[in-house]
Amino acid sequence: MTEYTFDDLAVVMGTYNEAAAIETVLSDIDDATDGRAEVVCVDSSNDRTPEIAREHGATVIEQPPMGYGYAVREAVLAPDRPVVVTTDCDDTYPMERLPQFLELINEGYDVVSGDRLYHGAEAMPTLNRLGNAAFALLASGLMGERVHDTTTGMRAYRRELLHDIEWTENTGLSAELLIRPLMRGYEIREEPIPYRERAGETKLDPFEGGAAIAKSIVKVCLEERFG
Repeated sequence: MTEYTFDDLAVVMGTYNEAAAIETVLSDIDDATDGRAEVVCVDSSNDRTPEIAREHGATVIEQPPMGYGYAVREAVLAPDRPVVVTTDCDDTYPMERLPQFLELINEGYDVVSGDRLYHGAEAMPTLNRLGNAAFALLASGLMGERVHDTTTGMRAYRRELLHDIEWTENTGLSAELLIRPLMRGYEIREEPIPYRERAGETKLDPFEGGAAIAKSIVKVCLEERFG
């Protein structure tokens, strides 16, 4: 089996007005990977986010604001490197864990999914924390297999998996990126991670976005089970 290194790693994210956090996130990625990981930002900002990203060596793909899923899908399909890690650009996720995620891919996992709720996620707003726990219970019931955090933004994937599965969701893409591989028999590992208070303001309405995510989870689970 191929032993992947940081030279085989791409870190990708959708960015939308993340000037408050992006410099920190990109510096943390560089520190964790010795500056060897490729970084791709799909950007819809009207602030200095793309400029800062380019200054730090990231590849920036600009597109109009179309939602989380469109940005992340564009980002995960862009790199040629065999291991792709998604993250959010609000400084909530621990980039220092990138070496561990790469190590788990080298152990044979197809997807390594950061579980924010394992340690309590106290930095997360209570409504969001309850909602994320409910999404996981909903998906677990429909799949018949327990998962703990379907909507995390930090995951590592073998690149070929991302190209082999047709992704359909927008707001619910994070859940889809876990549910479809799991229900198709890929090797999945949920890895507990710390979760920090976000830098900048959230862009997702908790009620409208939550309803869209729940609907996506039901749709994707039913398609995989009966489609």
